[in-house]
Amino acid sequence: MAGPDGQDPVGESHSPRPVSDVEPGQAGADAVDSGSIEQLAALAQGRRLAVLTGAGISTDSGIPDYRGKGAPPRTPMRAEKFLGDEAARQRFWAGARLGAGTFGEARPNPAHLALAELERAGRLSGVVTQNVDGLHRQAGTRRLVELHGNGATIRCVPGGHRFPRTEVLGWLDQANPELAEAAERGVATPNPDADAETGGLIDLERVTVPRCPICGSMLRPDVVFFGEYVPGDTFQAAREIVAEGGVLLVVGSSLAVNSGIRLLNQAEKAGMPIAIINRGPTKGDARAAVRIEGGAADSLTALAHRLNAGDPIRVESAPERGTFG
Repeated sequence: MAGPDGQDPVGESHSPRPVSDVEPGQAGADAVDSGSIEQLAALAQGRRLAVLTGAGISTDSGIPDYRGKGAPPRTPMRAEKFLGDEAARQRFWAGARLGAGTFGEARPNPAHLALAELERAGRLSGVVTQNVDGLHRQAGTRRLVELHGNGATIRCVPGGHRFPRTEVLGWLDQANPELAEAAERGVATPNPDADAETGGLIDLERVTVPRCPICGSMLRPDVVFFGEYVPGDTFQAAREIVAEGGVLLVVGSSLAVNSGIRLLNQAEKAGMPIAIINRGPTKGDARAAVRIEGGAADSLTALAHRLNAGDPIRVESAPERGTFG
């Protein structure tokens, strides 16, 4: 449920794992490349990390990604389709309701929590995320730019009235009891965009789409869809985080989206070293001073441990309730 900032469309099951007292190697199944962690820690000496994250950081929270290993082909919702096609909106809202259980249960995983700890330790200039899942905010990250918005808020077009996603899903249940029953059965396959596959679970033509209760206009998630632009002030805030860092650390992104490449170009032009943690190749690999192949949870936990002088990082447990529940 995200989109491009300039030209390219945005693109990016495990159980949620709230953690505390995380030691390296405890967070996930990936083996930590200790040599690469040492290289990254050396880069960070005397420099703050500007962090750019993509969908791969949230897979350990149970949210699938677009391009990760084994990810099935998916067609994300484009802005013009959503705005111009009632059938597309019916499909979107049905998927949003069917996926609400998965996304409502999602919690920050050790990668989100390690970044929040590094920020508290003064090691980050901030976090820029391409995700709309709200998990960085739940984890406690303070200086955060959500490039593509946050799926927890719904707004009307063109009125701009805003509502919590959970409230709008309640209206959807009232108007579509069959959809609510299908969602309770919990058999839908989740998608990366805070929705789920609808095939065979509901008659989409019978879905009543929610409207703004104030002005009666169309409702949409407060995110950047494919085919839309990141607002200028949002992208400027992301540029400021990069400018104030000494190393650009990319986590869980294939850098297939234009916004990520533009921030990479900014860092390179400024002479900043670039480090990348990702499962699978990225468009920035040839430009990285350090490239770690693997998951975010173990690598960031190990990095936080290394930079915080030897003690296990202590992170607060995730909140009781998720963003989309």
